[in-house]
Amino acid sequence: MNFKRITIDPNVCTGKACIRDLRFPVSRLLGLLASGETKDTILIAYPYLAPEDIDEALLYAAFLAEEETLEFSK
Repeated sequence: MNFKRITIDPNVCTGKACIRDLRFPVSRLLGLLASGETKDTILIAYPYLAPEDIDEALLYAAFLAEEETLEFSK
């Protein structure tokens, strides 16, 4: 899958996936959504983000979840 709005650079945020080289990690955005923030409140709080950034971050998370296999101990 090709992500145009997600960048990974070892010199930016220690190589974490970020939104468009903005030093805004995808994990932070996903954490905001998981804690109940809406797209609108995120876009107001972070005006340099675009709705497409949020959509692609969710696609990126779904892609990672689909590709990764973890075994849990019982």
